[in-house]
Amino acid sequence: MKIAYRLNVPLAAQQVAELFRASGIRRPVDDLERIQKMTKNANLTLTAWEGEKLVGIARALTDFSYCCYLSDLAVHRDYQRRGIGKELVQRMHEILGDEVMILLLAAPEAMEYYPKIGFEKAENAWKVPRKR
Repeated sequence: MKIAYRLNVPLAAQQVAELFRASGIRRPVDDLERIQKMTKNANLTLTAWEGEKLVGIARALTDFSYCCYLSDLAVHRDYQRRGIGKELVQRMHEILGDEVMILLLAAPEAMEYYPKIGFEKAENAWKVPRKR
């Protein structure tokens, strides 16, 4: 079946949590209220669908002018290695344009993936970690 890509469609916390679980990304999947806030408050969300099944998501915060923080890039394990993550990032870049930098924090197991889809490693990042 063909993968359809959708921009900023409403998402239920449960379906996002299920995708996160199935993708291997570490997110608070048992806290549906938090997942709903994460989804609702993102101002750029691209999703990948096979029929009515959510199989990928790129969730971001951006000013659409200078920078974009890509907070989630997740693809269901059964759909990985089909170019869905790369397509989500490419479409996001097309929406944002050439003036906007896309920044993300990678999980250790994904460090080798991001250079393959056009990201450059940054050595100048700092963070204040979450407490929960």
